[in-house]
Amino acid sequence: MAEQYFHFTLGPVQGFVAQARRTRDFWAGSFLLSWLSGVAMNEVKRQGGEISFPIPADDYLAWIAGSEPAGEPPRQGGIPNRFKAFSAKVPKDFDGAQVAATIRDAWWALAEHVWHKDELEAVATGHTRAIWMRQHRQFWEISWAITEDKAASALLDQRKNWRAHFPPQEGGVKCMVMDGYQELSGAERPGLEINRRPSPLKLFWQALRSSRVRGMQTDLAEDEHLCALAYVKRRFVRHFASFAATLASGLQVSGWPLAAGMPSVSYLAAVHWLEQLVRTGSDDELRPILEAALAVNPSRDEWDTRIRCLEQACADDAQDVRRQLLSLDGNLFFEHVQDHAREYGYAAPAIAQLQQALRQFRHKHADFNEPLSPFYAVLLMDGDSLGVHMSDLSKQQPISTALNAFTSRVPEVVAQHNGFLIYAGGDDVLALLPLEDAMPCAAAVRAAYLECFRPYPAITTSISAAIEYAHVKLPLTKVLSDAHRLLDEVAKDGAGRDALAVRVWKPGGLALEWAQPWEVAMDANGKSIIGQLVADFRDGQARYGSAFSNKFFYKIGERFTLLNPRKKPDGEYDTPILNDDQACSLLAVDFKNSAENRALRMTEAKKIIQPLLTQCRAVRRDQSQADRDHWPRSGLLTADGALLVRFLAQKGVES
Repeated sequence: MAEQYFHFTLGPVQGFVAQARRTRDFWAGSFLLSWLSGVAMNEVKRQGGEISFPIPADDYLAWIAGSEPAGEPPRQGGIPNRFKAFSAKVPKDFDGAQVAATIRDAWWALAEHVWHKDELEAVATGHTRAIWMRQHRQFWEISWAITEDKAASALLDQRKNWRAHFPPQEGGVKCMVMDGYQELSGAERPGLEINRRPSPLKLFWQALRSSRVRGMQTDLAEDEHLCALAYVKRRFVRHFASFAATLASGLQVSGWPLAAGMPSVSYLAAVHWLEQLVRTGSDDELRPILEAALAVNPSRDEWDTRIRCLEQACADDAQDVRRQLLSLDGNLFFEHVQDHAREYGYAAPAIAQLQQALRQFRHKHADFNEPLSPFYAVLLMDGDSLGVHMSDLSKQQPISTALNAFTSRVPEVVAQHNGFLIYAGGDDVLALLPLEDAMPCAAAVRAAYLECFRPYPAITTSISAAIEYAHVKLPLTKVLSDAHRLLDEVAKDGAGRDALAVRVWKPGGLALEWAQPWEVAMDANGKSIIGQLVADFRDGQARYGSAFSNKFFYKIGERFTLLNPRKKPDGEYDTPILNDDQACSLLAVDFKNSAENRALRMTEAKKIIQPLLTQCRAVRRDQSQADRDHWPRSGLLTADGALLVRFLAQKGVES
C-alpha cells in the first residue's frame, strides 16, 4: 500500500447553479452538484481512500449509496463540490480517472432515468435524442490530481490551468434557462411555421406539457423551452425517489424522496401578508377570496411549500380554507400583477373579482394593515480566512468537525426565520427569505457559526454575509450573480470581513448599498441596530416617545451633502466642517422639528440620532486592531444607512 493524496474538483459551479428562472432551478443545481460530489466521495472510499478533509457526513453518503440510514433524508446540498482526500491509503493502482468516469456515469444514469420516466421518446423529434446525449455527456468539467506530497495543497489549482474541456457548439433555438445551450426540440428558429401549423418548437413543448406525466404542467410554463441540462434540473425531483443504478465501476448510487414544493420569489415576498390574512379572517370571510383567486388561476403551485410561520397559521386539514388559500400562486395578490393581468396570462374580469373580494375583506377588518411587500431577500454567507488554517494539517480535523456541526444547524435556523435554504455546506450558506427575516437570520447564522468554532480557539475565523433585497420582477439569475460580488467586494474586501453588506434592487436598478462590520452593525446585546431603528420607524414611536417621519429621512440626504467635506483636486478630502458631535446635534434639531417631536429634549433627540448616524459612516474592520474605535472610518456620511431603515420599515412600499 502506498500513501497518496487525491485532489478533485467538479464544475462548472456558476454555469450550472446560478442560471435559473425559478427557485427550484436554483435549488436543483446546488443539490445535484452536491450529490455528484457525494458520488465522487463514495467512489474514493470504494477504492480504499479515506477522506479526511472535509469529513463527509456518513448519513449523506449512505443515502447516496442507497443504504437509507435512520432519520430524514437530505433536503439541501451539503457537500462542497471541491474536496481533498488527505491520508488516503490506497493501492498503487488507485485510479483517479475512474472517479471522474463514475461521476459522468452517475449523471448519465440519472438523466436517462428522467428520460424514461417522463416518456420523452413519445414526443421526441428527430433531433431530441442527439441533443440529449451531446449535452449530458459533454457538460461536466472535472479536474483531479494525485501526489505523494502531503503539503501539495496548490496542485489542483495548477492542474485546472490546463484547459482540457471544450464543449461543442450549440445550434438552433436556445434554452430559456441555461444560456447558449440548444433546447430539446431542435427547431432551427422560434417562429418557423409550415402550412400554417404551429412551429416545431411549439408543437414539441405543447405535446410535452399536455402529457399525463405527473407534475408536467406545473413544472413547464406555457411557451417555456429548455435544454437537456435545464430539463433534468427542473424534473429530476419528481423521479429521484425511484432512481437507483449500479455504475460501471461497481458503485451503487441512489436517490430518495424529495418534496417538489419550493416557494417562488413572489410567494416569499408575500409570506407575512399571507400570514396576517389567514390569521385575521374567519373561514367564511376568507372563502370569497379563495374562490375568486381560484377563478383567476386554479393551480396550487405552493401546495407542497412549507414556511414555518404559515404552517403555524393554518390547520393541517387539506380542506381547510386557510390551507387552500396558502397553496395558491403568490403572484395573484400583487398590484403590479393585477394591473397588468393579461401580461401574466390572467383574465382581467376574474382579476377584478379578486380585487373586489380583497377590498371587501379590508373594509371588514381595519386591523388588516400588513403591507404587501414586492421584495424578497437573498442571503449569501461565507466563512472568513479559513484557508489560512486549512494549510495546517493539524487543524483540518477540528475545522471539519466544526463545519459539520455548523452545516447541521443551519437548516433549522433558516426555517425559524421563515426562509427556504438552498445550500449549506462547509462554511457556505445560501437561502431565500421574506424581506423582514433576512437580517435577523443572518445574525443567527453568524452566532451559530461562531459557537461551532468556539471549542477550537486556535482557529480564528468569522463569517461575512451579503443580503440582496430584490423586487420580484427582477430576474433571479441577476440577483444571485450580484450577491457573490456584494459578498466578496463589499462585505469582505470593502468592510474588512466579519461584516454584513446589503443592496436594494428596485425595477429601475440599484437603489442603495450599505455595509458595516458585524461589531458596528450590532449592539452590545447582539441586536441589529438597523433592526431597532426599523422598529422605531414602523411603530411611529422611538424609544423616547418620539416619531421618525418620511420628511426626516427625505431631508437627511441634503444635510449630509452640507456636512461632508469637499473633495480636493488631488482626490483627498478637506477636514469635515463639523465634528461627529456637532453633526449629531444638527441632525437632532431636524429630528425635533419633524413629526410630533417638538417637546423632545435635545439630549434625548441626540440619543436617538446617534445610532442612525453611526450606521451612515462606513467603517473598515482592521484585523490588527482589537479595539474597533481604532478601525478606519470614512470621513463621508452617506444617506444609504438611513434610506435602508426607511426601506425596511415600509417594506419597499412607498407611502
